[in-house]
Amino acid sequence: MNYFLKANKSLLTFSLIMLITVPIVGINFFISLLGNILILLFLIPLLLVILVFIGFNSYKSKINTCNNCGAISLGLSENCMNCGANLENISNNNQYDKKPSESTIEVKAEEVK
Repeated sequence: MNYFLKANKSLLTFSLIMLITVPIVGINFFISLLGNILILLFLIPLLLVILVFIGFNSYKSKINTCNNCGAISLGLSENCMNCGANLENISNNNQYDKKPSESTIEVKAEEVK
């Protein structure tokens, strides 16, 4: 047995090093793999929510409401499908284009006796 250990000292050293390092590297790999999977499980739904939010806001910006009949249009046509009114005036008179002073109501305070 002594002769075997002396003759194969480098093989024994290499085997011990591999027996010690392989489980450590394997555990690190497994932990990092689980961490990456958990990150993906949280980030993919977050990414989908952000994409839905952006799509909804884009869709909402294209919706026009007719001033004459109140019908809702996606903004693909220039005239209202219900009454035939011109929808271009609606998009030009959008609430976001107005100055805040034009859309606020001024209230005068009165003293109650």
